[in-house]
This record gives sequence, C-alpha cells and structure tokens, in this order.
Amino acid sequence: MRAPGSEDAVVIEKGKKAGEPHVITVNCPDRTGLGCDICRIVLDFGLYTKKGDVTTDGVWCYIVLWVVPHYDSLILRWSHDLKTQLLSVCPSCPTYFLLNLMSPSPTPTSVYLLNFFCLDRTGLLHDVTQVLTELELSIQSVKVTTTPDERVLDLFFITDNLDLLHTKKRQDETLEQFRSVLGESCISCELKLAGPEYEYHQKIPSLSPEVAEELFMMSEHLTDEEDNRAQALSDDMIKMKKNSSVTVDNSLSPSHTLLQIRCADHRGLLYDVLRTLKDFDFKISYGRFLPRTKGHRDIELFVQVKDEKKILDPDKQSSLCLRLKAEMLHPLRVIITNRGPDTELVVANPVELSGKGRPRVFYDVTLSLKVLGICVFSAEIRRYTAGDREWEVYRFLLDENCLFQLGSASVRNEIANQVRRTLMGW
Repeated sequence: MRAPGSEDAVVIEKGKKAGEPHVITVNCPDRTGLGCDICRIVLDFGLYTKKGDVTTDGVWCYIVLWVVPHYDSLILRWSHDLKTQLLSVCPSCPTYFLLNLMSPSPTPTSVYLLNFFCLDRTGLLHDVTQVLTELELSIQSVKVTTTPDERVLDLFFITDNLDLLHTKKRQDETLEQFRSVLGESCISCELKLAGPEYEYHQKIPSLSPEVAEELFMMSEHLTDEEDNRAQALSDDMIKMKKNSSVTVDNSLSPSHTLLQIRCADHRGLLYDVLRTLKDFDFKISYGRFLPRTKGHRDIELFVQVKDEKKILDPDKQSSLCLRLKAEMLHPLRVIITNRGPDTELVVANPVELSGKGRPRVFYDVTLSLKVLGICVFSAEIRRYTAGDREWEVYRFLLDENCLFQLGSASVRNEIANQVRRTLMGW
C-alpha cells in the first residue's frame, strides 16, 4: 500500500443512478479502532452500509464501504462535510488532515446551550432534533419540560461538528433555522456558551434497581427465557436469536484469528461489531462485510491481539463471543416502565471506552414517537455506569393524552417494539 496524497486519502464516489450505492474509500495510516470510528461517522450521517472491505498491512489501512441513504427525506451532506469528518479520524501521515481541512476553532470541544420556550405540539421534539442533525450539531444532553398550560421549555446542550459555533454567523444561522421550524409558536429562543448548568444536568436521577437490572443486565449471562422476558422480545427478535452465531477459528492463519459472524441485519451492525473489537483492543488485518441475504449478514474478520498474535486464551475468546452476541441482539435496550404515576420510555446504549455514544438515537426515538402520535412531557439524556460499562440513557415521560392506553402491558410492548424497530432500521 502507498501513502495517499492530499486528494485521495478519502475519496467519495457518488452512485451514478438513483438507488445505486455511493462508494467511500479511505486509504491512510492504520491504527486500532479506525474502522469503528469511520463506521460511526457513516452511521451519524444517516447512511446504511450495504457491504464493505478492509485490508491493512499493519502500517497502512485501505477501507471501502458501499453506502446508501437510510432515510428517504435525508438531506445528504456530501463532499466537504462527510470527507472532512472522515479525515478528522484518520491518523495524519502528513498533518494536513487536521491543519488544512478541519475548520479552526479556539475551543473545539465547547458545549453550547440552546434553549427555547414555545407552544407544545405533537412531533415538536423530533422536528427540533432534525434541524440539529441537518446543521451538524450533536446533542450532548437534553432537558425538556412541559408546563401545565401546554408550553414547553427545552434545553439542548450541543457541540458543533464543524467547530464554527463560536462565530456570530454560525450562531445567527442556527437561531434562524430554529425560529423557522418553531414558527409563530416560538416565544423565545437563545443560544449561548454553556456554563455550570451543563455539569448539573449531567447528574442522572437514580434509576430504580428494577429498571437498572432490566436495562443493564448482560444478555449473555441470561437464559433464553430470562432474556426474552427482560427485553419483551417480539417474534422477529426471537427468530433473530436462533440464527445468530459467532465462531472463532485459529486453523486458517498462522498469525491471525478468524471471526465468523452471522446475524440478522440492523442499522449500525458493522459499527457495533467494530466498536466491540475496539473496546477489546483487537486489531483487524482483513475483513469482509458481505451483502444482506434474506435479512441476515455474514461478517468475516481476521484479527490479532495487540502483540500481533492470535486470540488463544479460551477465556478471552469466550468473553469476546458473548459480548458480540449481546451487541448483535441488544445494541440498544428499550423498556417502558412507571416513574411514579407517569409512564416512562427508557432507551440505553453502551458508550465506547473512548467516551463516544451511539449517534442518532435521540433522532430515531423522537421520530418513532412522532409517527405514533405520542407527545413527550419531559425528556433527558444522561450517562450511567453499571458494572464495568458506561451507558447513555435516554428517558422520556410520555403524555397520557394520546390514542394509546399507556397503562396496558400489551400497548407498552407494542410501543417499545415500534421504537426498537425504528432504532434497528427494520
């Protein structure tokens, strides 16, 4: 492999016809976890990976992904935006990646507070989230409160993927977009650098032991009956379990372990698999993400531990297989429970060891609730530690004034399954 020049480190070739995949090619220095970071960006841009290949000689990495938009209404931010984001995670062989292509900012990790007060309506939370997504503003934390007179106060703690929110032009454009989507219902709208209130809102109200157990108990340690009950699995999820497997083979290569993964397809599957390998600090030397066949995916990965050896430790093999199976079945946990007299939807996903959460979760949950016609009385995003893992927890108090009898167990299962299917891309 050769070092890429400034123009071909990341190449994006659009499909020539409607429905034809776009091809993303990355050719850059290798590092552990690079594939995971690239797949996270692809997922964050609302793209679905149809197939993929990765090859590395230990120094340089060559990755090719064939992708299509997952959302029909998605506004694709191609060219500079996607390419810049991909370049930002590539190790800089010359340092032009970040110096020349990333927009400069004195405080690139600054958190801003967007707060607005307006009249409430069904789907408002998703409409606001969609504007944030299109503006490439990432949600770090949220606090949504509805008043008795049907007005809503929303606090969004956000960061800017373009690192331009410190400029007046970017702030004015952001406020203009929000006032446009809020329309005449907007009472006030303000954007400013977040202060101590951000740290205060990071403190999650304690989850009850019953809710925490249902959300965070690892599926690989449960019997099938316990696992089905824990996540209120629908028929398609139960069938998915029967057709999922992870095989470890040390016979085909003198220096690599072959992982063969077969499971039902879901949005972000490649990210979930590579995220797990990144957290285990395993290196991928070669991999194939095969096209979907009858709803299932086959993934083949030749991997090594950090000292460029096979995975020979039986305990490490078992731990890896169990974790991969859990991520294939439950990359996101969804339950509906009681919070005092109210009905609460709770969604949780594991956080990478690097501290990054899963993209687009808030977007998909609010989209699902909008389609169901369910208003959100309050919402919040926090981090929660359970065992040796950190989780991102989304909590939504649901408005009882909807078409559903939220006290019914069957209705709750129906809503949870609908939200889960939206998150999984089914």
